[in-house]
Amino acid sequence: MPRIVWLLVVARAINRLGAFSLPFLTVLISTEYGASATTAGVLSAAFGLATIPSRLAGGRLAARIGRRRTIVLGLTGCGLAQLGIAGAESLGAVAVFAVLLGLLFELYEPPSQAMIADAVGPAERVRAYGLLNAALAVGGTGAGLIAASVGRWDLRWLFVVDALTCLACAVVMRLVLPADRPRPTADPSHPAAGPSRPTADRRPGHTDPAHPWRDRTLWAMFLQGTVFALVAMMVMMALPLTLDRRGFEPADAGLLFTTSALTVVAAQPALRLRRLAALSASRALALGYALMAVGLTWYAVAQTLQSFALATVLWSLGDAFVMARALGVVAGLAPPKGTDRYLAAYGISWGIATVTAPVAATQLLAHAGDTLLWATAAALCLTLAAAQLLVVGPLLAKPVKTLGSAAWSTSYSPAAPSCSDSAPG
Repeated sequence: MPRIVWLLVVARAINRLGAFSLPFLTVLISTEYGASATTAGVLSAAFGLATIPSRLAGGRLAARIGRRRTIVLGLTGCGLAQLGIAGAESLGAVAVFAVLLGLLFELYEPPSQAMIADAVGPAERVRAYGLLNAALAVGGTGAGLIAASVGRWDLRWLFVVDALTCLACAVVMRLVLPADRPRPTADPSHPAAGPSRPTADRRPGHTDPAHPWRDRTLWAMFLQGTVFALVAMMVMMALPLTLDRRGFEPADAGLLFTTSALTVVAAQPALRLRRLAALSASRALALGYALMAVGLTWYAVAQTLQSFALATVLWSLGDAFVMARALGVVAGLAPPKGTDRYLAAYGISWGIATVTAPVAATQLLAHAGDTLLWATAAALCLTLAAAQLLVVGPLLAKPVKTLGSAAWSTSYSPAAPSCSDSAPG
């Protein structure tokens, strides 16, 4: 892996050390301020709503002011907003800082993911994004222990720790990432701009690859990713509340999140086994969704921490399959110099999920109970597995026409371990 990939991987591990405050935001609002579960869910949803323009802004700022500046701006702002939540003395102040945090929360992701995609070849993207996912998990092992220990003392300190790690990560990024300049946008109508360069692969019905939302294949991945993100965020939001309902400490969720992180780390070598690596993107994603469904079904009936831990291992294995493959597929769909915008567009799925997950989780818990909540999450994962094989898979396998050539090529062969770009026209 190139040096810049390892720098981003290490920085994400640092940032992840304190990133277990957000699952406890609803708990903090409910316990510290006496708000109802519905109010807590609405405020958490407001945070999620603010992350949608944040993700789009991350892609655009990366092109205008540079990727390194965007990354540092996002991390610094998140740290300051987290400190605001920790020191807030009223529910209104918490709401203001939570929305501010959402507006800054996703600035980091598009430029960092795009830097990784541009630093490695298509065949190495699954491995590179797997390393990034493993880095998040390594940081998560410590983060879960912090949540389990500090959370028993005072939930506010979780936000302080998160803020400190954000600020530390911002300093590291500023010092180690190479300086980059905004990419100039040439005006093809201006004589000095010269002839426009052929952009990227065009699929049938794909009129302009410079605009992600005109790519039908990206739309399919985006819809899949939104449901996946919804399930993932429901796990983060509902697990502490479920443990509380079943007689455990909500902070015990930190131990389960640590179990999840260790599972993702341990799964990385297995993902490179020949048989697993040879799976097509669609089959690997479907397998991941199926494993998640089994683990979440187990959550529905678990009555001991040991059972919760085993269920966590299963859905985390599925998560390890999905995360690296999905980002690799989306990066492979992007045209040259369009990775930031494609990944930013795809990442909106997490913003939508962050809006809907707190409301969905709290409403299901309040009106249907935790068993039905986890059964619903498992059913969504099974639906994703079926849709991946029957709907999204055929779209990924469609031939791609290269500009300037009459030849047609296939982006995703049945045995290809990762997506690949066609040659430029």
